Amino acid sequence: MQFIDTHTHIYLEDFKEDFSEIISKAKEENVEKFFLPNIDAETIKDVRALYESDPKTYYPMAGLHPCSVKEDWQEQLDQLRSELDTGDYIAVGEIGMDLYWEKKFKPEQEKAFLEQASWAKEKGLPIVIHVRKAFDELFELVDQINDDKLFGIFHCFTGTNEQAKKILNYGGFKLGIGGVVTFKNAKLDKALTDISLENIVLETDAPYLAPHPNRGKRNEPSYIPLIAQKMAEIHDVSIEEVSRITTQNAKEVFGIDE
Repeated sequence: MQFIDTHTHIYLEDFKEDFSEIISKAKEENVEKFFLPNIDAETIKDVRALYESDPKTYYPMAGLHPCSVKEDWQEQLDQLRSELDTGDYIAVGEIGMDLYWEKKFKPEQEKAFLEQASWAKEKGLPIVIHVRKAFDELFELVDQINDDKLFGIFHCFTGTNEQAKKILNYGGFKLGIGGVVTFKNAKLDKALTDISLENIVLETDAPYLAPHPNRGKRNEPSYIPLIAQKMAEIHDVSIEEVSRITTQNAKEVFGIDE
């Protein structure tokens, strides 16, 4: 049984003190690969350093998180585009829209998303989309640019069944499911009941959104089986089946053949 954590920020300071222990715990739980979404022009060096330490374990992405889209967004994009051109990255991400904290930079978020999505199309890479309190706004953008070159993951999906089906109807996307699916009050399990496992990848978004019973604590990749077990319950299959299908999904989306 093998798992992939398709979205984890283990390069952050949150893991500096016990990084080796965190990775050992994850591998004991059969989490063998870690996909690293970038945040901004400052964090890309940490993403890259972790990748270079073990390229068959850590897989880097390059992108500008919507919460990092500020006055200097174009300058940051220019730096990240240069990094992406090295050719080592498996995705453009994480990118998207976030209107939870503020809406001041909504126009810039839109421009940044569209520019980065164009990079992905150009390079034949998936995009990893962050969307919070902005599904309708993000859908408007995807509606404009969707074609057979646009594909990837809607990361940390917490929407409705209707929103899930709209995403899947685009044709090239899967849903990234994390710890929120284990929260009783989230009702995400009901939204996913008729969504096939073939449309799902697993993620932690560590250090954020730890699954039950660790909710409120630092999240970490070793908790992936807790998410997998919940998905097994939702779909009435074994955790081994969840492992097999979601791992294959992740490899297909991100072009990993090992």
